[in-house]
Amino acid sequence: MDFFTSRRGYKSRCVLCGLEANYVSETLGVCPSCVRNRFDEARPYLATAHAKIRKRYGLPPEPPRDKNGIECRDCGNLCKIPRGGKGFCGMVENFEGKLVRRFGTPERGLLSWYYDPLPTNCVPADFCAGSSGAGYPKWCRTPRGDIGYYNLSIFMGSCTYSCLYCQNYGYRDLTVTGSPTMNAAQLAEKADESVGCVCYFGGDPSSQMPFVIASAGMMRDDAEKEGRILRVCLETNLSMNHETLEKFTELSINSGGGIKADLKCWSSEILYALSGIEHRAAYDNFVWLGKQHSRRPEVPLARASTLLVPGYIDEEEIRSLASFIANLDPTIPYSLLAFHPLYHMEDMPLTKKEDAERFLKICREEGLQRVRIGNPWLLV
Repeated sequence: MDFFTSRRGYKSRCVLCGLEANYVSETLGVCPSCVRNRFDEARPYLATAHAKIRKRYGLPPEPPRDKNGIECRDCGNLCKIPRGGKGFCGMVENFEGKLVRRFGTPERGLLSWYYDPLPTNCVPADFCAGSSGAGYPKWCRTPRGDIGYYNLSIFMGSCTYSCLYCQNYGYRDLTVTGSPTMNAAQLAEKADESVGCVCYFGGDPSSQMPFVIASAGMMRDDAEKEGRILRVCLETNLSMNHETLEKFTELSINSGGGIKADLKCWSSEILYALSGIEHRAAYDNFVWLGKQHSRRPEVPLARASTLLVPGYIDEEEIRSLASFIANLDPTIPYSLLAFHPLYHMEDMPLTKKEDAERFLKICREEGLQRVRIGNPWLLV
């Protein structure tokens, strides 16, 4: 019997209402209903859960708000970092009264990388040029995509959120150790003639956007000089500052790439519970991104996804998200992703097939034209 099978009957108890259910996170200790409806009471428990985990990595328990600190405006957290302290992402420090970026500068990034054969299993693969053939012949090499070429996958070793269910939580090791690193020119060299597309993910690129833009710009310059197709893409929580989003969007839209936003949920209460943040920069950014979507209809620029965390992501969350996206542009692709219990929510159940199918129907009712279940093999 594997771990997940053995945990399917496991139930945790909500500290506020006493509900026992397998979709109550033991780490949070508060059921989804109490998070939404009794948030003032729930918040101390949620804050304690996040603080305990982040302490293990030497990171601030929440975005710092020191009245005498220096404000970092690189993402929506808008940390006010005290002297000798660091920002929520761990990449920026207040050193002797000056903000210093440890990694994610235009020169050096904290990351690992690998080549992934095309077509890939990336979330928006059904809609991207490299895997689907969308936009052939301008944006890819064959009607079936860039068969025989590679995606240069760049795993950024830091993040602006603190998601308890992170599916790529190994980035924390990079944040703590400060290794491995690479300069922008070295990384750009990896995007050679065998590479059809480049994708920055993580962790999250939003925590190192100066490096992302610098390295992606070098790759695009080289490809244009050589007359090669090279798409550049982001998979991100979309919490970066707006200026850097605009800069990367131009690189992406002019290359045939795309920006996939991981929209965690809709309500601010659930967002804080699952991800430890309280701002809504990602949604503001997505409004702007959605307005750029029609500039290149043959290959979708804006893309979105949501992980279906049992109980916490319910009909209300999905309907609100679907309506939000559809009101911007109903042709924006949206992927519903089955939840895989990992990191500090490994006691949670897998997403039920009946729930995913119900959510899919809701998205279509709200007007979305390109909605799908991204990883149906995980459904139970």
